Amino acid sequence: MSGDGQGMSHWFDDEAGPVVRPYAMTRGRTTSAAQHRLDLIAVVVTEPHADDAGAAQTLSPEHEDIVGLCRDAPQSVAELAAELDLPIGVVRVLIGDLVADEMVHVTRPVPPAELPDESILRDVISGLRAL
Repeated sequence: MSGDGQGMSHWFDDEAGPVVRPYAMTRGRTTSAAQHRLDLIAVVVTEPHADDAGAAQTLSPEHEDIVGLCRDAPQSVAELAAELDLPIGVVRVLIGDLVADEMVHVTRPVPPAELPDESILRDVISGLRAL
């Protein structure tokens, strides 16, 4: 390695900043204990007590970013990944950590099998019109 700093240049990009590998953010985990099935459209909402100063002391910068984004408005998993420019898998692990720490909760979409049949809705509308 030369003394002019060229050996370190591949670890730093002026536009991107220092390189941090995704597995470093998740401490090598690909799932978290509280990570159930987090769909891309699952909505993440910050819990009211997430603003407590003591609660935020143990969070990594990425966890804090997620809590901050969701504090302004509920965000989907896909929106968080896009906003943070992180892989979906990493965001799912980080959200799972926050769920386990009760900093956020996740609202999952209704599965299509549980939605009412369109014909039933049409019958209800027809019945209401007949009144």
